[in-house]
Amino acid sequence: MQVVRTPQEIRDLRINTFEGKSVGLVPTMGFLHEGHLSLVKNSREENDITVVSIFVNPIQFGPREDLADYPRDMDRDLLLLEQEGVDLVYAPQPGDMYEGNFSTFVEETSLSKGLCGASRPGHFRGVCTVVLKLFNIVAPDRAYFGLKDYQQYRVICRMARDLNVPVEIKGCPIVREPDGLALSSRNMYLSPRERESALLLSKSIVHARKMVRDGVRSCSQIRAKVLEILGSDPAVSVEYVSLKDACTLEDLQRLDSDGVLAIAARVGKARLIDNTLLEPGKE
Repeated sequence: MQVVRTPQEIRDLRINTFEGKSVGLVPTMGFLHEGHLSLVKNSREENDITVVSIFVNPIQFGPREDLADYPRDMDRDLLLLEQEGVDLVYAPQPGDMYEGNFSTFVEETSLSKGLCGASRPGHFRGVCTVVLKLFNIVAPDRAYFGLKDYQQYRVICRMARDLNVPVEIKGCPIVREPDGLALSSRNMYLSPRERESALLLSKSIVHARKMVRDGVRSCSQIRAKVLEILGSDPAVSVEYVSLKDACTLEDLQRLDSDGVLAIAARVGKARLIDNTLLEPGKE
C-alpha cells in the first residue's frame, strides 16, 4: 500500500501505474470504522485499484463546530486500510488542497438547503468543493459514499450530474452496531450514559418502519411518533425530524412514494444523524 501526500504524486501514479485499470475512490476524514471499511470492500469488489483519501476538510466545518477536536488516528487508519488491501492512500495537508489565496468554491443550491444544510450554512459548499477536487486529483471511475449521510450522497450525485463529472457515485448501506446505533466517528464523544440515549434515534426509526408496514401513510403521524420517542429522554436535543422525497428531498405530506426519514440530534457533545428509506411498496 502506498501513501502519498500531494496531487502531483497521484497524477504520476495515474499515468504510470493505473493506466488502463478501473479506479475506485473512498473519500474519508479518517478515524475509520466498519462503515468506512464497508465502502472499501465495495470498491475492491468493483475496481482494479482502490484509493482512500484521508483529509479532515476544514472548509466544511462552521466556526463553532468541532474541527480542532475531530478525532484523528492516522497510524491506526493506515493499518486498517493495509489489512483491507487498499492500494493507495491520499493523505494531504490542508496546504496541499487549499493554497493560501484559495478563492474558488462549488455549491449545489437546491438539495443542500434543508436538513443539515439549514443548520450548517456553508457545510455542503465545503463538501462539494473538496469532493470535486478529489475527483479531479484521483480521476476515479467510481466513488463510494455511505448512506448515513443521505443528504450528502444526494448532493454529490446532483453535483456530478450537473457538472458532467465522469464518476459513478455509489451509495452504500448504513452500518450499525449490534444494538442499532449507526456507526460514526463522532460516537467516540458519547459517554456510556449518552450512548444509551443515542439509541433512541435508531429505535425511533425502527418504530417508523413498523408504522409504514402497518399501513400508516401520514407523514405528520410518523413524525409525531418519532418526536415522541426522541423526546422521552431529556439528554436528546432534536435538531430536526423530516420526511422527504427520497430523490428530490422535498417535503412529503403523505408517503405515497419512496421517502426518507431523516433525523439529527445532539446528545452531549455529539451531533448525530441517522435516516432510513421508507418504501411503502416494499415495507
